[in-house]
Amino acid sequence: MAKSRELKNNFIGINLVYKVNGFFELSAYMADDEEFGEFWKLIYEEYKTTKRLLLKIADHTELMENYPDGKASIEVREDIVLPLLTIQQYALKKIQEILATKRPSAKELDTYQKMVTRSLFGNINASRNSA
Repeated sequence: MAKSRELKNNFIGINLVYKVNGFFELSAYMADDEEFGEFWKLIYEEYKTTKRLLLKIADHTELMENYPDGKASIEVREDIVLPLLTIQQYALKKIQEILATKRPSAKELDTYQKMVTRSLFGNINASRNSA
């Protein structure tokens, strides 16, 4: 029984690590997007349901309540990742705007595409370092 409870707590802890850093506010504008709005809403609802159920199963009031070291590590990583995600979202939005014009600027498009790529490098490295 103790082993079963330990496995359950480890499973919940691991899942909480992945669920704690949902940056949905950053991409909330996508909820109104004609092409991707329904998909964004589906992902967001799944996130909220998963979070609610994990908290219920763990009998916690906040994510990673019993994992202060892991929570602190995620907060430090978020200080790196969130600005990169913000840059990435901005650049993606600008690319969308550029492509919607009648005469898109190849130079501007290239600049924003490079911003997306560079921000991905930083996010990938932050994710690797968290494993």
